[in-house]
Amino acid sequence: MNPATQAIEAKARKVLVAQLIVGLVSFIGFMLYAGSWPAISAFAGASVSIILLLVLRYGVKRAAEMAQHDQKGSMLILYLGAAQRFILILVLFALGLGVVGFDPLAMFVGFFLAQLSNLINARG
Repeated sequence: MNPATQAIEAKARKVLVAQLIVGLVSFIGFMLYAGSWPAISAFAGASVSIILLLVLRYGVKRAAEMAQHDQKGSMLILYLGAAQRFILILVLFALGLGVVGFDPLAMFVGFFLAQLSNLINARG
């Protein structure tokens, strides 16, 4: 594993822990104020964000390893990963809201807070 990949792993681990904490906090907050189903919905929204982070981490690791040999291939991996994550978010929200029937507001709040923690940790 090269130093760039190690740095990516360390940063992703930090963001993952932050997203898990935010997911649990949103779960507890909704549990206290709205009940169990909205709390589960909020954690499901945070879980969507966590899944997206794991997919992003995998793609960036692959791109970093490929960049040593083929920079165009590395860029292609990043672009395809972005499209893949976009489709994945649509599918996961469709399943959560349409099939399972999660509370929409709670699911979006959980997702938003987890993404916000992602943004804050990625910058700091």
